[in-house]
Amino acid sequence: MSLSIRNQMSGTVLTLSPGEVMATVKVRLEGGQEITAAITLEAVEELGIATGSEVRTLIKSTEVALATGAVDGLSIRNQIPGTVTDVTTGGAMAGVKVAVAGGELTAAITRDAVEDLGLAAGSEVTALIKSTEIALAAA
Repeated sequence: MSLSIRNQMSGTVLTLSPGEVMATVKVRLEGGQEITAAITLEAVEELGIATGSEVRTLIKSTEVALATGAVDGLSIRNQIPGTVTDVTTGGAMAGVKVAVAGGELTAAITRDAVEDLGLAAGSEVTALIKSTEIALAAA
């Protein structure tokens, strides 16, 4: 199946913490980073997700925010450091490609944000992704 979601990174489920309706799933990505997804229990069961399962994380580029460093005092737990490799700007929006350990993430942010943060190839950034914005697919 082909998807329009550009951010797809493979990993292994480290922990699965079920709740009443949702579960948090901690995944170690191939680059060594840990990322947490919040998905429904129904999805956990349908996909057969368990500790040790191989999964693919799926993150829309519009759900990736960028900061020019690590951020404290924030509820967003998924903070992945990287280096900007390319910035493509259009009228109001920009696509920013970020090299991270084991792969690449793309963030779709405003052109104003790119200018305000001074983003260019070589800029060090932290990608911020809410756990509720990460989908999982069985590998």
